Amino acid sequence: MTAVSSTAVSTTTTKRRGLRFSNKWFVHIILFCLAVVWLVPSVGLLITSFRPREAIATSGWWTAFSPAQFTTENYMEVLNAQGMGDSFINSFKITIPGTLLPIIIAAVAAYALAWMPIKGKDWILVILLALLVIPIQTTLVPVLRLFNQFGLTGTYMGIWIAHTAYGLPFCIYLLRNFFISLPKELMESAKIDGASEITIFWRIVIPLSVPALASLAIFQFMWVWNDLLVALVFMSDPINQPMTVRIQAMLGTYATEWHIMSAASFISMAVPLVVFFALQRYFVTGLTAGAVKQ
Repeated sequence: MTAVSSTAVSTTTTKRRGLRFSNKWFVHIILFCLAVVWLVPSVGLLITSFRPREAIATSGWWTAFSPAQFTTENYMEVLNAQGMGDSFINSFKITIPGTLLPIIIAAVAAYALAWMPIKGKDWILVILLALLVIPIQTTLVPVLRLFNQFGLTGTYMGIWIAHTAYGLPFCIYLLRNFFISLPKELMESAKIDGASEITIFWRIVIPLSVPALASLAIFQFMWVWNDLLVALVFMSDPINQPMTVRIQAMLGTYATEWHIMSAASFISMAVPLVVFFALQRYFVTGLTAGAVKQ
């Protein structure tokens, strides 16, 4: 009787392992297919950006290797003749402060909402959630009028303030959820040892929150780098305009010049891709920030 029971248990265990194995491979196949679907347009854009104008007009990018026809003149033309090189630098001037400022301010605010005894914290969180659902488009006109009064329209300071203000609600909400999931015992032990709030913030909270900060940096960097609406409204000076505005202007002037458009578009895509792959090991951890309270 015991042998029969052992055989049944072994058979059941084997079936469960086989089911888990098959389910695992099924999920991997689905994810692989989705990755291919998302990757094909980017690969096509990359190949097109290196093809001559005549080849683009007569055949699709999938025929680029029969025979192989590639050139770097598209990129040279974009960077030199179309002024994209200056816009490339302008994008960095806008994006780096537009990423660092909201993260720094949000980290301080999130720590206060998570661990400091502040009256009305729940109402502040409700206001943050309300700000998350307000469309940016509804704020452009009043903010633009305010910027005109202070002479901030068309300046780097103005667009830094705009990106910081628009990014703060999401940044604070995400970091607050991560900070509050940190072990409470660490904060209490530090306070018993005489550590101040500033010491706890810099020595304990920030080092433990690197995954959340890195993930937030990816989101904010990509949002600011790829932004067109805010830059188009608040950066009226053509000298200081980023790549997104310049590409949009090129679309009207060079609508049929696909070799130029594809090269300019891939230049705009390259930097966010580098940032993402450089910080990808923190990305998954940061996505689940605050999901499970420890």
